[in-house]
Order: sequence, then structure tokens, then C-alpha cells
Amino acid sequence: MIAAGSGAQQRPVDHPETRLAQAVDAMQGGNYSGASQQLAALVHDEPNFRLAQLMYGQVLALRSGARIGSPLADDQDPKLRDLLAEYRQRSDKLRALPTPGLVPAVLLKLSDELRHAVVVDLAKGRAYLMEQDRSGLRVVRNLYAGIGRSGFGKQSEGDLRTPVGIYRINGWLADDQLPPLYGSGALPLNYPNSWDRSLGRTGSGIWLHGVPPETYVRAPRSSEGCVTFANDDLLALKGTVSVGATPVILADSLEWVSESRLADDRAQLVKAIEHWRSRWSALDTQAYLDDYAADFRTDDGMDKAAFSDYKQRVNAGKRRVEIGISELSLFAYPGESGLVVAQFMQKYVSDNFASSSRKDQYWRRQNDGRWKIVREMNR
Repeated sequence: MIAAGSGAQQRPVDHPETRLAQAVDAMQGGNYSGASQQLAALVHDEPNFRLAQLMYGQVLALRSGARIGSPLADDQDPKLRDLLAEYRQRSDKLRALPTPGLVPAVLLKLSDELRHAVVVDLAKGRAYLMEQDRSGLRVVRNLYAGIGRSGFGKQSEGDLRTPVGIYRINGWLADDQLPPLYGSGALPLNYPNSWDRSLGRTGSGIWLHGVPPETYVRAPRSSEGCVTFANDDLLALKGTVSVGATPVILADSLEWVSESRLADDRAQLVKAIEHWRSRWSALDTQAYLDDYAADFRTDDGMDKAAFSDYKQRVNAGKRRVEIGISELSLFAYPGESGLVVAQFMQKYVSDNFASSSRKDQYWRRQNDGRWKIVREMNR
């Protein structure tokens, strides 16, 4: 942006959250004059940023000589309680980025065809836009996010919880298609996904969406199960993600690790998937079926025994089968122990049939350390 009547380039304006944090730092350092100037500018630019308005009131009180240890001590008013919860959620500890070079442990492998992933730490109320390039994965946006009124771990319709799982974006709903509650728009997710359905989870209408025009953000826990963002943050995400492709990971908590920590599990899983693919291609039906766990079930309810009978009959009628796998991503499934979902494009060619499909294949580490398939579904 170029200043009027000048050839000088203006300094880009920081994100409102960064500006609030800078003002809080100034307050905590006793620089009340500087903090009041920063907050006055912030509320001028973002008049509906209610927490910033509250902090501005506090810094003015501090400048008068009052000593107030938090943004108003009286938290009996529900609206104040919400703002205080937002203040705590925006603390340095929660907002701080992980050490450079660390990645979320849920991202075992992101397909080369995918440039971005959205990862939400539901416990912290933070969303991270991850970007992949030749040097690896890095955080390019670190955003405040609101979640369901009753927290996370959705199980049923109307429980007011945000789901934990791995989802994809189904489309975009613009603001003129929605009530004002949803702000600038919404990115609907495919909840319940194949894993949710296998566990009998119910409900629908889980979105990433904006906030009403009269507020900057919503309270940390205030939605019916959706993840909410400031409208500008939502529009920035909308301009980055790819409908039907970008993964959205809603995690109960996140562990940040070095890429090398993920290498062993990634290599084991790639090897297991290759064994499954090659044994199927070789029509080695017994070895192929051994890659399925004893508790395996199909999306339509077949158990391991019924599935084995079906595959043996089908393969017995084939002279040639070729299985190709591409666009492989691997995600450690949040909220589950030893469960990974492999998402890939599968190409099937036999002597009398050919097809291509996108597959979700769930692998669980068994007691003996082997990885075996417990669910698989075509999208």
C-alpha cells in the first residue's frame, strides 16, 4: 500500500491479535502510555474487537493510578467471563509458535500434491495453517479459534461438541447464503467421516465459519460444534485451501516433533501399504488378507470372515490384477491410540474390470507391533 502523495511504501499492518499482544506486553512492562496508544489505534481499526476495547478500558484505569491485575476483576457478568476466557486463551503460552523445524505429530506424510493442511489444537483454541514446500512443512498462520460450547469429542447430534478427527472441506457458503451468525461465510466439513460412521457417531453441519458482524471473534467455547474464526482470518483460509483436498485435522491436543521422529512410523506404514498392494496385484490372496486385522469391518458391515470369503471368490476369477497407488497421505488419527489413516488414489485394473477411486484406509498397530487394516472405505 502506497501512502497518498508519497513514493514511500507503508509498513504492513500487523494482525490484530499481534497488535493486542504487543499492547499487553507494554502494559505488563508498565508502559501504560504506549499501551493506550496501541489499543486506541487497534479499536479504531477494529471497533468490534471487544477484548481490545476491554483492555483499552483497563489501561486507561491503570494510567489513572489504579492497580488492576486482570482485565477487570469482576467476572460475574457472563459477557465478562467470556472475554476473560478469551484473554486467557490468547496468553503468550497458548499463542506461542512451536520451535522452528517442529511439525505436528499427526502429519506423518502429506501427499506431494497437497500444499496446505489446517491443524486445530482444540484444547488450546489455536489453528495452524501448515504449508509444504521442498524444505518441508512450516506454520504460515497461527490463529485464534473458537469451538463448541461443551468442548470437543463429538459423539451425537446436539451434544454441542466439536468433533475430533480428520476431515476435508466440502465447499464454500458465502455470507449472502447464510444468517448473520456465520459472518463472512463457511467452509463445511465432511463430518461424520468414515471413521465417525463406523463408531456410530451422529450429527451434521460441522463447519469452519466466521462470526457476526458486530463482533471480532466469538468466545472460546460458544458454537454448536463448529470451529469459528475472525472473518478476515476465515477469508484468508478460504483463499488458501482447496475444496475436497486440503485436510482439516481437529485434534484434542497437538504434539510438535522433529521430522526425524516421524520417519520410523512413516517408513513402516509405507512398507505395510506396499506389501498390501503388491500381494493383491500378485493375486496372493492369503498374504493380502493377512494385512487385515481380526476385527476388520467394511463400511457396509462385513466382518473379516465375510470379507475374506468375498475376496477369495473374486480373486479366484481373475487372471490378472494390477493395483496402483498415488497421492498418499498418512495421518496419525487424533484421539486414538496407534491408529493411522492412509488416504490415497487407487487404480484397479484386472482382465475384465478397471476403476479409480479415492480410499480412506485405517491401519492400527497390533500388540506384536505390526500394522494391520481395521477399516477401509472408498470416498
